[in-house]
Amino acid sequence: MSADTNTFENVKAVILSCHKNTTSEEKVNFYNTWAENYDQDVAVLDYRAPSLAANSISKHFSSDREAAVVLDVACGTGLVAKEMKRHGFRNFVGIDGSQAMLEVARESGLYQDLKQCLLGEGQLPVQQGLFDVVVIVGALSVGQVHYHVVRELCKSAKPRGYICMTTRSNDDNLQYKSSLERELKQMEEEGLWTCVERSQVEDWERAVSEQEHGYISGVVYIYKKL
Repeated sequence: MSADTNTFENVKAVILSCHKNTTSEEKVNFYNTWAENYDQDVAVLDYRAPSLAANSISKHFSSDREAAVVLDVACGTGLVAKEMKRHGFRNFVGIDGSQAMLEVARESGLYQDLKQCLLGEGQLPVQQGLFDVVVIVGALSVGQVHYHVVRELCKSAKPRGYICMTTRSNDDNLQYKSSLERELKQMEEEGLWTCVERSQVEDWERAVSEQEHGYISGVVYIYKKL
């Protein structure tokens, strides 16, 4: 077995172990223990969602990027902020459930403020209607954050602000993805926002389940608050 294959197999085992966690406390404890190795592990997965989301936001955002304030929900160690900085964004507020992940994010020096919060359990701990961009990458999937959190994302954005979300399209996430898209459409029908992009990406990340091989696909959504 090559070193690369061994590394991938180790990372796969770590991620599959996360799926066994059922309570919020168990999930937070998992991410607390994973924080130190998170960045190098997702690099092994060729995890492209942070760069794909940042590229999509950049394509639509035409205002002053240095002045824009970005809310990075489920920010983890700061991978999304790192990608958005490359596109000229400078002001980031991060929220995550894992204190250890937030400590790594703090060390990056990218964030003006970081808040610890269990997502999906009440309102986000930020002022509503404040943010030019709200982004959540990776957390909207089965076993992670309930899709109803998208309403809190919308509330956090200022009028005409952008909300960027991602989810996976592999088999074990299809039911969640369907429920998420119904909620997104319902919010559009309620006049809360309008969809400006929905991009299906084939090579999202390397597959880790025993039923899938190669790469799984995913989706980037961009909505504009009305």
